[in-house]
This record gives sequence, C-alpha cells and structure tokens, in this order.
Amino acid sequence: MNLKGRSFLTLKDFTPEEIMYFIDLAAELKEKKKQGVTGDSLKGKNIALIFEKPSTRTRCAFTVACVDEGAHPEYLGKNDIQLGHKESVEDTARVLGRMFDGIEFRGFSHKNVELLAKYSGVPVWNGLTDDYHPTQILADMLTVKEQFGTLKGLHFVFIGDGRNNVANSVMVGCGKLGVNCTIIAPDSLWPDDELVSLCQGYAKEAGSTLTITDQTDAVAGADVIYTDVWVSMGEEEKSAERLLLLKDYQVNAALMKKTGKETSVAMHCLPAVKGNEITEEVFEQHATVIFDEAENRMHTIKAVMVATLGQ
Repeated sequence: MNLKGRSFLTLKDFTPEEIMYFIDLAAELKEKKKQGVTGDSLKGKNIALIFEKPSTRTRCAFTVACVDEGAHPEYLGKNDIQLGHKESVEDTARVLGRMFDGIEFRGFSHKNVELLAKYSGVPVWNGLTDDYHPTQILADMLTVKEQFGTLKGLHFVFIGDGRNNVANSVMVGCGKLGVNCTIIAPDSLWPDDELVSLCQGYAKEAGSTLTITDQTDAVAGADVIYTDVWVSMGEEEKSAERLLLLKDYQVNAALMKKTGKETSVAMHCLPAVKGNEITEEVFEQHATVIFDEAENRMHTIKAVMVATLGQ
C-alpha cells in the first residue's frame, strides 16, 4: 500500500483498508519494539513538531517514534515560531518545508494544519486540532483490537461532550471501520449534523450504525465506553456550565453495569479529571486498558510517519 508523501489530517481522507494498514503496521512495530528492535526507516529525516497546545502523550509519542526510527525531532512551541502572528501560516509552511522532511501540528484551528499541508510540500500530521484528533483514534482502535481481537461489529459508545474533536474522530473512525458507534450527550453538545450525516454514510457502507442520543440507557450492549474531559482546552470559562450539563453522563460503576456485558471496557484519551467524566473506581478498574491506549499513541504515530515518510 503506497501512502508515501501523504499528509494525515483527518481519517476522512483515508479508505478503511488504509486505516487498517496503519493499525496493523503499528501492531507490528509495537511487537518489534517489545523485542528491542527499532528501525531506521526515518534515518536522516528532520521532523518539526509544532505545539500551540501543550501535550504529554502527543509530544512524547512523536519524539520517541522519531528517535526509534532514526529521525531528528525539533520541538517548536508557541513562543518559538511566529505561526500566523508575525508571519502567515502559508509563509511559515514554505520555510519549514524547505528545512524539514515532515511536520506535526498540534493546535487550535484545523485550517492551519490544512494550510501547512498545502504549502509546505512535505507530509503534515495532525497531532490535534479543535475539529479532529485522528492519531488518537488510531491508538484507540489498536487498543480495542488488542482487547477483542477484532473491530468490525463491536459496539463503541462515546459519552460526554459529543461535539469535541475526539467525538468527531470517533464517529469517522468507527464509521469507516464498521464499528457500531453511539454518541451519548445532552442535545446541546451533539456533533455537527453535516458530520453525522457523512459518518452515517461511512457506517452504512461498512455495515455498521451511528446513533446520536441523550439517553444513557443506550450503553446497553456496549463493548467499549469511552469518555474525554468535559471541558476542552481553550474552553475553561465554560467549566461550571459543563459540569452542570454533564453530571448525569459520568462513567461510573452503575453506567458500566448498564452494558449488560462482563467484558465491557472503559477507555479515556487522557488526561482524566477523575470525579468528573469518570470515577476513580472505574478508572483504576480499567487502568491497564487506558494506559495501553496511551502507549499505543506512540506505536500508531510511528506507523503513520513510517508509512507516509519512511524508506
């Protein structure tokens, strides 16, 4: 499968076969790393890591993945470059594209990652924008596959802020891969109608379903219950309002019981605000899966870089 030279901005841009290729390659690279084998697929490559938003998992995952495959990662924080302030995104892209072989961007505007991809002339990877978080979903799907041995036909529930970047990417990923997906959120936090419609189209093609509801009983039959923080970065002033709105959407023991399955797992993209979106008890009960998921950020990010830039 030839993915060389392609940017990774959203899973919408990839076929189900290509997404599965990333996941399978990640599993292979993970197995090799466990055996102490790293590669030189990115030897001699220089990678720019642009971070408007700070991060533990994304920064560490890209850095370790680069080093494991022989590349040099260069961290560029919001005070290190003039992206969109003293210099336009287009001009920054053209400068970085002359000096680097690939660019990771983690920030606010999705438009910025699109401009970087358009003007840099090198592969650009989305480490998170306000709209999408595609590397997270690859890690999630690898984790689910490790847990259940398969993806197609499973029932994946996202509960909480249904219009954030993770929920958006969950719908796209599940739809493409034939995973039945339910988004449970108060209706004021439902995802965008246009995106729902698009993802329902993907699901139909893959033989799965996408349901949007405000009813927590919809967790019945769920294999995975997935949540994220109730207040995203940049929305801190909405904290009190969100806590009130989402208090009945907490992942707790009672909610887990409603799945009716002993095998259901709870997942979280981290960082977690325990006591808000998930209780300490449920978090610790499923900590192994949650931290597998965190580790898998690195293996899946490595797979994306190797597939799009590697030798």
